[in-house]
Amino acid sequence: MVSTLQMMAQQKITGRVIDDDGFAVSYASVQYKGHKIAISSDGEGKFTIEKKPGLMLTVSALSYKTATVKVDEKTSFLEIKLKDDSHKLGEVVVKSKKGRYKRKDNPAVELMRRVIAAKKKSDLSNYDYYQYDKYQKITLALNDITKEQMEGKFFSKRQYLLDQVELSPYNGKLTLPVSIDETVSQHVYRKNPKSEKDIIKGQQSNGIGQVIQTGEILNTAIKDVFTDVDIYDDYVRLLQYPFPSPLGRTAISFYHYYIEDTVYVNRDLCYHLQFIPANSQDFGFRGELYVLADSTLHVKKCNLYMPHNSAVNWVKDMKIEQEYTKLDNGEWVLTKDDMIAEMHMNKLLQDLLVVRNTRITDYAFDPLPKMLFKGKAKVRHDMDAMNRDEAYWNKYRQVGLTKSESSMDSFIHRMENSKGFKYIIFGVKALMENYVEIGSGGKDGRKSLFDLGPINTFLSNNYVDGVRLRLAARTMAALNPHFFWDGYGAYGTKSHNWYYGHLFTYSLNKKKNSPFEFPMRKFVFEIGHDITSPSDDNLLHNKDNFFMTIRAATQDQMYLYQRQKFSFVYETDWGLRFDAGMRWQSNRTVGNLHYFKVNTGEEVKKIRTTEASVGIDYNPGVTYVNTKQQRLPINLDSPELTLRHSMGLDGFMGGQYQSNLTTLGIYKRQWLGSFGYVDFNIVGKMQWNKVPFT
Repeated sequence: MVSTLQMMAQQKITGRVIDDDGFAVSYASVQYKGHKIAISSDGEGKFTIEKKPGLMLTVSALSYKTATVKVDEKTSFLEIKLKDDSHKLGEVVVKSKKGRYKRKDNPAVELMRRVIAAKKKSDLSNYDYYQYDKYQKITLALNDITKEQMEGKFFSKRQYLLDQVELSPYNGKLTLPVSIDETVSQHVYRKNPKSEKDIIKGQQSNGIGQVIQTGEILNTAIKDVFTDVDIYDDYVRLLQYPFPSPLGRTAISFYHYYIEDTVYVNRDLCYHLQFIPANSQDFGFRGELYVLADSTLHVKKCNLYMPHNSAVNWVKDMKIEQEYTKLDNGEWVLTKDDMIAEMHMNKLLQDLLVVRNTRITDYAFDPLPKMLFKGKAKVRHDMDAMNRDEAYWNKYRQVGLTKSESSMDSFIHRMENSKGFKYIIFGVKALMENYVEIGSGGKDGRKSLFDLGPINTFLSNNYVDGVRLRLAARTMAALNPHFFWDGYGAYGTKSHNWYYGHLFTYSLNKKKNSPFEFPMRKFVFEIGHDITSPSDDNLLHNKDNFFMTIRAATQDQMYLYQRQKFSFVYETDWGLRFDAGMRWQSNRTVGNLHYFKVNTGEEVKKIRTTEASVGIDYNPGVTYVNTKQQRLPINLDSPELTLRHSMGLDGFMGGQYQSNLTTLGIYKRQWLGSFGYVDFNIVGKMQWNKVPFT
């Protein structure tokens, strides 16, 4: 196996393109002219290309003289040095990027002004209706597997790992695919009244997400980070950053453009341009455009690269390749969109390769039925989207699977049944997910019925209880997708007190794993008796977290509570949330916490409150990722508006205090270009009555 992969690697040529000073030439063109084999070097000037003995390899880059090298059987590595050059193209003089760049009377700039002005003519939203089908495949792989790794003890003792290693056609490196996600969708648009939706027809994920739920988190994060790219927008949201598009309204001032040549791309005559950010420190693309040399001035093809010094979200190198096709009605539309990203986090973790392949087909401009635009949610799933059979995927799969991708199920099965795997995965889940699953696994791949945890709450310490022992568990959707229980029992070894807490949830909509999955539509009843401190109300995690015992100062102000709470939560698919509830709670001070009446100084040992609350939140465009313990917003660019009111009821079911507290919250992230962003998080509270106690 190792020797076969080595032979495959030997059929490639690797190399590096440098200048006279020995510095890397980023994104140089490396090709066998006339043989339709061409690639670009990465941000460090490195490249990998097929070995074609007897052919001439041509290397070129803007502002450098072209170099040619003959390839023979012995060629395996090339270091190609390019000489600096200022060259003339017809009547257009393109000076070296090292020289002074002028926008005035610059043919490249004038051409790009015309291209940007022509955008309105090719905007599909000019039509009353349009639709298209989209297939997308996202593959996550361990990148750059070395010979030493494959011959080492870890790989050599696990044949299923060796069998999964393959040579990537995108970077010429040995990779080990661990996850593949496929989606088939239909995009529909209506001009009046304006509505635009994506209807998910089919979706399936295979790989590491089947083993641990954290794997699904990774898939969700990748989809949000490596989003679709439309260069005809003013800004491209990618890697959770807004990058100025090379065709955007600020493009002329942000980028430097250079005309390279006029070339044919699939029989269409095109202007070949290259562009780079005017300021090398700015977050922007570097790449090349192929613009049709006709009245449409539409982009035929483009290659976008992430500048090597950007280091955005651990991305080491990234390339985006897009192609446009002419329809029968004369419109040019995007049909191919590929993204390849190499990620490096730190030296202790293996590098990752993310490949996103997108194919867009079946454009149509006929009127569409109203039912397709029903509801405000921008994304809708067909009922059978998650249950498509192999025949469906064979029909709609636009990009073939590699050998390792097609055998992903077998890889996961062999891994789960390998010697010692159960102990490894137990440790991984305990560390990463903080829960131990009960009733999961087996040949049918069944999900957990019960979870024990959070594990980090089993042992803790506080001022009143001393060492605190806690056992907690919960039910999962595999037991019942609508009804859930989450509870615990605890004992304080110093106070000899017993504590408990129970949370009963009935979800109106069926859940995949947990009751907090989006959208939440649920009734919740909570009952509990425990000890806490006033500062614990602001914690984002569980107060019994073992690591909370490590404090800079002793927390000795605490109180015991008896709590009953009933609440209802309803979330729409488009970001609106409504909740209402009632809470009854008795607090009794312990430790060094004391309540005194202001007028008399008399100490109050026990406080009883009855509180009603109602709230509304609007958070359009928010997306979540589900962990074992909670859900987390992954798209922090979406604004949020929150309005809540809580009312203390004196004399109702034991309530001793009256209060009316209104809270208004506003969140907005504002991007400041290359300077990053500013988060505005404004919260205002108004107590309409005299504060009952502090």
